[in-house]
Amino acid sequence: MSAILPHGGPFVLEVGSGHGHFLTAFAEANPGRICVGIDLEQDRVARSVRKRDRAKLGNLNFLRGDAAMLLEVLPAEAAADLIFVLFPDPWPKLRHHKHRIMQGHFLTSLANKTLPGSQLCFRTDFEPYFRAVEETIRAHPDWTLADAPWPFELSTVFQQRAAVFHSLVALRR
Repeated sequence: MSAILPHGGPFVLEVGSGHGHFLTAFAEANPGRICVGIDLEQDRVARSVRKRDRAKLGNLNFLRGDAAMLLEVLPAEAAADLIFVLFPDPWPKLRHHKHRIMQGHFLTSLANKTLPGSQLCFRTDFEPYFRAVEETIRAHPDWTLADAPWPFELSTVFQQRAAVFHSLVALRR
């Protein structure tokens, strides 16, 4: 982990980084920020790594794995101060809602690896999921919804396909 987070300090995390378009652009625009993307699919991670290597970005790393597990193994001094969760699988069927990433237990794990004032940026094209996430954040003791601008804009593949999408920014209390 020290190769990915050499200073152990604040870093940017994208959960479900897909093919790496968004985080690669962010890292390129913010060369002083350490950026880490995580995705479950090895093929997506491999494509992301190729993008990073072509762009020669030393401040960007991609990992294959589960975001909740990553949070568990991060060094104590590591803290994400900006987190992006863009267009995660909405698991629309009620019996599958347990698979959604944006739930109270994930927000608690994330809060344990963030600093007060850290931003959590969530975006989806599935309004019922958006409303559920809003409710979950409102009820969570460590997060509050913020009237804050989106910190970095790049139209992702899913965003381009969406007729409409919903965004929120939450702050770590």
